[in-house]
Amino acid sequence: MRVAILLLKASQSNNPISEDVAFFIAKHVRSNIRELEGALKRVDAYSKFHKRPFSVELAKEALRDLLASQNKQVSIENIQKTVADFYRIKVVDLLSKKRTRLIARPRQIAMCLARELTHFSLPEIGSAFGDRDHTTVMYACKTIENLRSIEPTLNEDFNLLNQILRS
Repeated sequence: MRVAILLLKASQSNNPISEDVAFFIAKHVRSNIRELEGALKRVDAYSKFHKRPFSVELAKEALRDLLASQNKQVSIENIQKTVADFYRIKVVDLLSKKRTRLIARPRQIAMCLARELTHFSLPEIGSAFGDRDHTTVMYACKTIENLRSIEPTLNEDFNLLNQILRS
């Protein structure tokens, strides 16, 4: 379906593409039609700028940064494990109903990192953290953002965890 959309959009712009290029773009841009069209326009502009015909190699070059960011997608499980190791607690504790600050603060940080580094919705993040409501995730993110501005050590920890997860 997405390949057909790409082929149609390309023919409408009087710059038809081959099926292999359409398959490549459709395979690597999986979010929505708008981003699919954006990727096609990006490859088209790259082709015109470098005066080269459409090819899979050209599409790889044009979408290089998009493909690299997809490869560095971070999972919620990875965030949970990294935060738990950093604060020397168990992942099970992050998912538990415990509300002590030693558990709750790292949980909030992990939720905030999950919101920032993943494409998951608030309900999906809440579900991954012990069936919590999406409003709990919103509250956690807001709390951590506020605390980062007034607690330098928490801000440093957050930035360090963010760097660890992105690398």
